[in-house]
Amino acid sequence: MSIETVGSMSKMLKAYDANQWVKSADLAITQPTQLIEGTAPNLVEHETKRSFSELLADSIKNVNSMQKEADEAMQRLATGKSKNIHETMLAVEQADIAFRTMNQIRSKVLDAYKEVMRMQV
Repeated sequence: MSIETVGSMSKMLKAYDANQWVKSADLAITQPTQLIEGTAPNLVEHETKRSFSELLADSIKNVNSMQKEADEAMQRLATGKSKNIHETMLAVEQADIAFRTMNQIRSKVLDAYKEVMRMQV
């Protein structure tokens, strides 16, 4: 159905009830950790109970394991055990993005710490 004029568009919008659309959409809101790690929804409740230091330590371990997997994929490609360059490049890029993100988080945490230390009590 094409919209030809502004008048016909406003008529169509008035005829459509936005509240019903919101109810019928049934949007599943996912946590950022679900998008990155692919965790199940019942595990997200457990993650909210962890302390920041535990979350940070787990994230560092995940980034380290991604780096190791990327190194192994490069070794398999270099030795000829694997001929799939696409999977190797995906593993390397995924590890690179995770490492850069970890460095950005580290930088933000250090900046926040310095700002708190500058505050006068």
